[in-house]
Amino acid sequence: MFRDKFWWTLILTLPTLVWGHMLQSALDYTAPSFTGSRFLPAIFGTAVFAYGGTPFLKGAISEIRDRLPGMMTLISLAISVAFVFSAAVLSGFPGMPLWEELATLVTIMLLGHWMEMRSISQAQGALGELAKLLPVTAVRVEGQGAEERLSEVGVDQLRDGDVVLVRPGAHVPADGIVRVGRSRVNEALLTGESAPVEKVKGDQVIAGAVNGSGSLRVEVTGTGERTALAGIMRLVELAQFSRSRAQALADRAAFWLTWVALAAGAVTFVAWIAVGATAATAVERLVTVLVIACPHALGLAVPLVLAISTTLGAQSGLLVRDRRGLEDARNLTAVVFDKTGTLTLGQHRVVAMRTVSGVDEDDALRMAAAVERDAEHPVARAIVLSATERGLTIPPASDFELMPGRGVRAAVEGRPITNGGPNLLASLRLSPPAPLQQFAEEAAARGEGVIYLIEDAQVRAAFAVADAVRPESAEAIRRLHEAGIEVLMMTGDARAVADAVGRELGIDTVFAEVLPEAKAAHIERLQRAGKRVAMVGDGVNDAPALVTADVGIAIGAGTDVAVEAGDVVLVRSDPRDVPRIINLSRVSYRKMVQNLWWAAGYNIVAIPLAAGVLAPWGFVLSPAVGAVLMSLSTIIVAINAQLLRRAKL
Repeated sequence: MFRDKFWWTLILTLPTLVWGHMLQSALDYTAPSFTGSRFLPAIFGTAVFAYGGTPFLKGAISEIRDRLPGMMTLISLAISVAFVFSAAVLSGFPGMPLWEELATLVTIMLLGHWMEMRSISQAQGALGELAKLLPVTAVRVEGQGAEERLSEVGVDQLRDGDVVLVRPGAHVPADGIVRVGRSRVNEALLTGESAPVEKVKGDQVIAGAVNGSGSLRVEVTGTGERTALAGIMRLVELAQFSRSRAQALADRAAFWLTWVALAAGAVTFVAWIAVGATAATAVERLVTVLVIACPHALGLAVPLVLAISTTLGAQSGLLVRDRRGLEDARNLTAVVFDKTGTLTLGQHRVVAMRTVSGVDEDDALRMAAAVERDAEHPVARAIVLSATERGLTIPPASDFELMPGRGVRAAVEGRPITNGGPNLLASLRLSPPAPLQQFAEEAAARGEGVIYLIEDAQVRAAFAVADAVRPESAEAIRRLHEAGIEVLMMTGDARAVADAVGRELGIDTVFAEVLPEAKAAHIERLQRAGKRVAMVGDGVNDAPALVTADVGIAIGAGTDVAVEAGDVVLVRSDPRDVPRIINLSRVSYRKMVQNLWWAAGYNIVAIPLAAGVLAPWGFVLSPAVGAVLMSLSTIIVAINAQLLRRAKL
């Protein structure tokens, strides 16, 4: 609307300028004269006021109705005063009409609003970009084997339990679980993870992600509003409309600036009349003050930065639910991590191993994994997963036998292999060699379980199994320390386990054996000690602590983005995103401060100039120049906010 009105108003303004006195005087030319030509500025100026000034007049009525006069009130007052005065001059009142000033003022104000709306629209464009990720149709698979049929259906027709074919290069149409196939899937716009993620049978995929070169058959688990993408969009939209303290401060400043401008305009008018100036001169000064004092830049300074920072975070897998949380993150002095699923994977792995002389570690692990592959115990899955993640080829096993309470045994490549814990050794009356015994004692001190591999009645290897630390956790804590932030860990695990993780990661303070309901009390004690605390957890048993903390950071676990307890949700469940959130908060705050200083400083200098304090020295701002300066200050604020997009998180 502002764009269309700007172009039409510009066309109407040109004749006003050509036949007006201001341009003819400045360029020393005479416009073509014909019957009625002297009325052209008034005719086209009135058209500009009626057509281009309508949005400002409507906005002023709304502001006055809400008892919150602001920029629309100032603009409307300025163009209305100019119109009424010019109409009075046309009717015989002595003075110089302001038709050109009126027309250029409206045109420039429309241009400024168009630029402002474009900036805001671009800042909020992440929602539209996310919406584009969802395909309109999907290929549904019905039947199996030779009876399999493919049919193209609308995405809205998919239901939980349906199986869809995702071809190479296609977007995943719904959240689901891979049932058949293997591929690498690009989830960058959803999780911020730039590298494609390997997906195999049993892995979750997210609606909107782009499939790689393989084909996948996916069982649908979430459609429409229940997809991760829909959850992300809701959180982005919620953050766009949430308010921050900086926003409230800027709004109050804009409100008071409006009253200052009105008072300055009145004083300016009275002062010029008092020193003997003509009514036209006094009105021109009044109009210039009202125009140049419009709190446009001040009103745009904070919300535009917040909108850009919110979408910048969303594109990086950092979902801001509440802007106040993002704003407070810059002041953090301590970050408290939950352990399981946050600093650790929440899944057991082989975290260390020891073999006897002459036995290769990889060979021992693949043999153990071969025996454990048919077992259901979590320790068995830990050994198999660890072998798989090492890239080892697990050979087939035969004659598998489960020995309840002791372990498992099978034949692998013709070799009899038995796996089990201390109970197995006791039942077989075996003792591990001294190096393996020492390894087992050290693992037990760390709270880790130990599984032995036995071949030919000899203990050949020992595996320490525990909840594995995430590979990214150490870097996350290092970055927080570099930023001068204390790092703490709070867990319900035993002291030995917690201390082992704390030592490995270099955590400053460890709280162990903490019940879920007691976590909030620990946060409160830290706050009473004067610390500004962030809590990082999974949003389930950590919910009270997340709410109590100054900033709650919830782990989103990839698809669970609707975590209600946190101010910020980490889509990727990557602890390195915690220092990135703090960095985003700091760079956003710097941009806000820069914009607020520019907007306030501009008015401090510009209002006296508009009032005419330098008139005795021959320097006077016209309303049109005032409008240009006001629009320029708004555009400078918008450009400075857009530079936030270049920030490296």
